Amino acid sequence: MCSMGSPVWVHGCMLGMNLGTTQRALDPDKSISRASVILFLARMANQGVLDYRSATGKGGHHRVYYPIMDERGYKKHLLKTVVESLMRDFPEETKEALNELYPFRVPCQL
Repeated sequence: MCSMGSPVWVHGCMLGMNLGTTQRALDPDKSISRASVILFLARMANQGVLDYRSATGKGGHHRVYYPIMDERGYKKHLLKTVVESLMRDFPEETKEALNELYPFRVPCQL
């Protein structure tokens, strides 16, 4: 399931990632707030991309996140989510755009 892509799949496959390991895996030249990282990881868990286990350690209880979807599966999930949202909000325009992008395929019947 693990691939050599982003930090979630590289670091998360073996031991999991918590706030500290996530922040260290990100660009050290950029300042990303603790709350932003925690919110991102929680949202990824809510979407079924990550899962977590509770652990105790320095500072008390924390979550250790790990991927339950491989990187390829996540990319597919992301694309499906975007297309479903576009189909819900702009169905005709989305169908037209997809048919223009892929004119040699069977017309979009979504």
